[in-house]
Amino acid sequence: MRKIAAAIIFLLTILCQGTPGVANPKCVDANGEAAIMNDDIPSATLEATARAKWAAVEQVVGAEIKTQTFVQDFTLVDEVIKQQVGGVVKSYKILKQEKTDDTIVIHLNACVEPKKAQQAVSSMALNNAVAVFIPARRPDTQRGIDEYDETNILSETLIGKLAEQNYTVIDVAPTHVIDAQTIEKAVKTGSTLAVRSMMYKFLSNIMIIGKTDYSIAVKKGEDIGYNLNMPFNSVTVRLTYRIVAKNNESGNIEILCAGTEQAKGLSGSVEDAAQKALKNLAEAVSPVLLDKIGRYIQGNTKKISIKVANVTNIDVNMEIKEILQHIIWVSGVEEERMGEFVVAYPENTLYLANSIRQKGSFKIVDFSTYSITLTYEE
Repeated sequence: MRKIAAAIIFLLTILCQGTPGVANPKCVDANGEAAIMNDDIPSATLEATARAKWAAVEQVVGAEIKTQTFVQDFTLVDEVIKQQVGGVVKSYKILKQEKTDDTIVIHLNACVEPKKAQQAVSSMALNNAVAVFIPARRPDTQRGIDEYDETNILSETLIGKLAEQNYTVIDVAPTHVIDAQTIEKAVKTGSTLAVRSMMYKFLSNIMIIGKTDYSIAVKKGEDIGYNLNMPFNSVTVRLTYRIVAKNNESGNIEILCAGTEQAKGLSGSVEDAAQKALKNLAEAVSPVLLDKIGRYIQGNTKKISIKVANVTNIDVNMEIKEILQHIIWVSGVEEERMGEFVVAYPENTLYLANSIRQKGSFKIVDFSTYSITLTYEE
């Protein structure tokens, strides 16, 4: 009886030490950055610390992935940082704090519990969204004070066009996390700090930022020659914009392109003329921006080999191909042979593996930068 009890205790000890997911905390070095908004250093410090903790979580989960433990929906999201990171990070020590005029960087050593780290990232969305924020300055002749409309015809039209192309689109305006003045500064100076902060928050790899301004070209009643008076107000609206993206290799923010566009509108009132000009601008600029985003994605697309076990007939093969074609960011699927495909995909391969796993009929066996192996379960 004593031998049996001793054996049970020994087995329990081995299980507790060796079972995947029941592991001691892993301690890693990580850092996090945050923008200092409105001279609020304490808030920036808290945010940078939270991001450093999450970077530590990502490192630990990433190590588990290399040993073929699959994590669904792996990404950074502020809500997880706020709600769950405290339970995931068992302890941490700040090693160094760096402050510039507009940023705080926290370097720390954090001890992370692997099982809780996996749980923390298990329900997160993919980092595949396009974020849009283009406030528009509009005239108000009655009060004599111009205002910014953060939600406007231009931004709504662009969001609609992107959605039609099957992009996941985030309208930043309703969140109130940034204002028109900050975006105006970013557009003028090329600073990507505030943009980087928004990308972290909204899980977006691409962001379209800009602002519109207006000028009255000709006022109603003005002499336009030949003894004629202008019957309408003519207003010109100009858009200044940047498209920025996160480099998947370095994590840095890149300015893909910057430009200006303009359009005119005619109406009896200055306000209506400005709205018509904004509408005309939206129709003109949307194809241009869509084309630039499309070219960026195509330029960063890589070919990923996908091998699927248990594909027994043509119908199942076609079903799998259709599933792959409808995954966000996938720009092409080629059939090599039964159960083998080549997918054109611009993102981290991990995100593609996540997307496939979410379809419910697949089990991930292994993946690397250019290949994914999985089984299909009917």
